[in-house]
Amino acid sequence: MNKILMVAILIVMLAVIVVLAKGIGSFGKGGTEGARQSNRMMRWRIGLQALAVVLIFILVSLAGKG
Repeated sequence: MNKILMVAILIVMLAVIVVLAKGIGSFGKGGTEGARQSNRMMRWRIGLQALAVVLIFILVSLAGKG
């Protein structure tokens, strides 16, 4: 179970990096469409970071019990 959680955490962390890069890249587009896409990417980043924190918390909780 711990290995599955570790893989899930790594996947989510990589997704955070990808979304962050896409969001930063959207700044360069300029205009309202670039700003809109950048905001959308940053919202996704926050959600993915929250998911990563929850998964890490679950992993630490399970490691503490066993």
